Amino acid sequence: MAQRIQPLPAEVVHLIAAGEVIDSLAAVVRELVENALDAGATRIAVSVWPEQWRVRVADNGTGMDLAN
Repeated sequence: MAQRIQPLPAEVVHLIAAGEVIDSLAAVVRELVENALDAGATRIAVSVWPEQWRVRVADNGTGMDLAN
């Protein structure tokens, strides 16, 4: 008899749901820019080295509080 599929514990489900799937360099840039905007940035500079899968995002954001 085959074993019944068991649900994952809630803590594991929440960790998986909070993760980001990175499928392209553009997805990385988008996520970092969204984070900068959430932090209140009004200036964002993005540098990309696609051959190395390297990205740098610099911004003037002030951060986020725990409520965000």
